[in-house]
Amino acid sequence: MTLFDYSPITERPQLTWPDGKKLAFYVGLNIEHFLPGEPSTSIWPLDLKPDPLNHGWRDYGARVGIWRTMDILDRHGIRASALVNSMVAEHNPQIIKAGVERDWVWLAHGSTNSILHTGYAPDEERKILAEITGTIETATGQRPKGWMGPALTETDNTPELLSELGYQYVLDWTNDDQPYRLNVPGMLSVPYTLGLNDLGLFLRGSSGPDFLQMVKDQYDVLRADSEHSGRVMALALHPFVIGQPFLAKYLDLALEYIASQSDVWLTTSDEIAEHYVTA
Repeated sequence: MTLFDYSPITERPQLTWPDGKKLAFYVGLNIEHFLPGEPSTSIWPLDLKPDPLNHGWRDYGARVGIWRTMDILDRHGIRASALVNSMVAEHNPQIIKAGVERDWVWLAHGSTNSILHTGYAPDEERKILAEITGTIETATGQRPKGWMGPALTETDNTPELLSELGYQYVLDWTNDDQPYRLNVPGMLSVPYTLGLNDLGLFLRGSSGPDFLQMVKDQYDVLRADSEHSGRVMALALHPFVIGQPFLAKYLDLALEYIASQSDVWLTTSDEIAEHYVTA
């Protein structure tokens, strides 16, 4: 059995959003813990132990960047869909507390972004997923409904095992502008993005003004596409990237633009999945 079937977007029933909105918009905010000295999301590919060069860049997100990003989200009335490593609960509890106070929704994002979610036997994976889920639920008071693996990684068994734990959707398959059902009972794929993703954009040399224009262009095209059937616009953010001062001002301008559009549903990935199932 394949995980999902081919379905051209031109051959589907009309998708509608609440209150006649045309475009569902959410922010996927990556809240990650990195193990010191382990290679992960490195800006300089060097084998250093200890590795202040790469680890310091990543750690800026938890110490400074997340708080700057929170202020910007608050300013525009946007609740984050928080993609959280379970180790954040132990190492950065103040971030969890601040997100809970803001009524964010919490998705499981593995235990740490220093370990990919691959190579597990089913029984081992079942135990690992249960531990990740329980840690996040205890820390946030909310049992996660969505999953995105570290670096969008899964095993062949991940969606089925997640379904056993009560999950409803994954973000790992970035192949659509609408949610769709997986061939696992009760499980969806909800759109995420590698294209409009601060980490990839800035590692490839994009500037703050480039980012702002890309957000506007993404909205303009998806809004035109959504005239007869709704679309999802995801914005993927990493606080150690977008939380840098010279980039944060352009996130502020980008969200100001999106929030000013009368036909945009400012929502979360949880609400998108729920609406798709019940509409």
